[in-house]
Amino acid sequence: MTAVMAAGDSALGGLLSSLEQARVQLDSDEDDFGFLADLLKSRELQALVHVHNKINLTKKACQPLMSNAEDIAISIMREIHYRTIPTADAIELFAILQSPHLQGVLQAHDSIAAKDFAPHLPEIPVEVDEDEETVKIVQLVKSNEPMGATIKQDDRTGAIVIARIMHGGAADRSGLIHVGDEVQEVNNLNVIGKTPGDVLKILMQAEGTITFKLLPAGSSAHLRESKVRVRAYFDYDPKEDKHIPCKEAGLAFMKHDILHIVTQDDPYWWQARREGDRNMRAGLIPSRQLQERRILTHRQDQTANGQIAGNIIPKSPSCKPSPKVKKIIYDASESEDFDREEVATYEEVARLYPRPGLPRPIVLIGPPGVGRNELKRRLISIDTDKFRTPIPMTSRPPRLGEVNNRDYQFVTREELDEEANAGTLVEHGEFKGHLYGTSSVTLKSLINAGYVVVVTPHYQALKYLRTAEFKPYVIYIKPPTLAVLKETRQAAHARSTFDENNSRGFTEDEFKDMLKAAARIEFHYSHWFDEVIVNDELSSAFERLVAAVNKVESEPLWVPASWVQ
Repeated sequence: MTAVMAAGDSALGGLLSSLEQARVQLDSDEDDFGFLADLLKSRELQALVHVHNKINLTKKACQPLMSNAEDIAISIMREIHYRTIPTADAIELFAILQSPHLQGVLQAHDSIAAKDFAPHLPEIPVEVDEDEETVKIVQLVKSNEPMGATIKQDDRTGAIVIARIMHGGAADRSGLIHVGDEVQEVNNLNVIGKTPGDVLKILMQAEGTITFKLLPAGSSAHLRESKVRVRAYFDYDPKEDKHIPCKEAGLAFMKHDILHIVTQDDPYWWQARREGDRNMRAGLIPSRQLQERRILTHRQDQTANGQIAGNIIPKSPSCKPSPKVKKIIYDASESEDFDREEVATYEEVARLYPRPGLPRPIVLIGPPGVGRNELKRRLISIDTDKFRTPIPMTSRPPRLGEVNNRDYQFVTREELDEEANAGTLVEHGEFKGHLYGTSSVTLKSLINAGYVVVVTPHYQALKYLRTAEFKPYVIYIKPPTLAVLKETRQAAHARSTFDENNSRGFTEDEFKDMLKAAARIEFHYSHWFDEVIVNDELSSAFERLVAAVNKVESEPLWVPASWVQ
């Protein structure tokens, strides 16, 4: 087929040959290459190219002799008509020239000869009634693609008007339909006094070209796209949304998808595309204001029933007193209320490129006992000159074998209190009568020194760490199911981290506490997770952690826009 094509059209054959070479050199989808190859080999395209070449070769020799053939034909018929006794040949010629088929051919010839291809609009009358309204006629070709516009009924006048234009859709690309235009006719059917549902039925039944008669709105400014990107913090399916103006115009997305917000003109419905999506037409998504209202209403209903999202409201990670659990200073009732009041919908984001000499800190969040500290220990042991963790401060005296500034920074209780009051600690708490804390100054000094800092703070410390100052990459270490927890920890002979005085395995109650703590962390903070690693098996979880760290060092990643600005 390629050889035949090359003989018929060398340019098309050369293009196919180049495509075959590119298939080897480029790492692209084979389906895309197959589609292009089939298109270039298709008989339809070859026929079009052949016709195009023939026209180009003969167009100079086919210049029209006249562009008024129809007028000449009419003049000839007039001459025959006024003859007293026309001959038989004249009568036959009159019949031929009068036939509608030949008249159509002559009209087409004159239009082509005069290069008059555009449709003619009726001339504006010299005298126009001041009360007569200007209308515009717009034609769109119906296809599998939606029209890209929604309609509504004006509350005051009852007229059918264009409610919104979807960016990149057929209506937007035409440049002729605008928000606020009043629809008066569709395919010559008067829609004045009808409902939006009636108009939709007409559109659904129409085939081919659809003609709109519109009364223009006062303003016809072209839609301008915004450059805002957001990360979505909820799943959305327009087919399940009974309030969306048009389900076909909706855009489905998943939690953590990056969306390009095209316009926010409507207070309840934004237009957006998924980042990287090749579809030019934008879709409707709920605005931040609308989604926040929905989430708050849903939470109030679920809270009234003692449930959230179908699960019992997660209780504190410390469901049972344990000698190992610290009393976190900021783990207070007002802090918990703050967490509950935060409603995560969208967050504006931008790309942050790796910064030479300023690596992003790695923050491992998870419930007690899930294995964060072991993952941190293994990561640091790979390269102690690259990975560091800040040395915590404590007011307790050194134990046998402990070295200052290696195991802890040993300070007085008063010094730690001063640090806490000054707001220089990213987390602090009390354990067995002694204070502990992590200094933000130490953390910043390690980052500025070029180290990849790895920390395993309490989950509430995210409020202080996830800032433009630190720009952390937050990895949530998630426990597997209860059955997998028991199986993998027992197989690895894992020691309980809830009892520092005795070396023993985890109890089933401790596993259940771990899962309850995980549920609470996910409910309050999952929108801040950059990555989730399930620690079902330590070695595989560690491999995923190393891969994540390498990605942070080498790839541009989406972060809150304020971090880049």
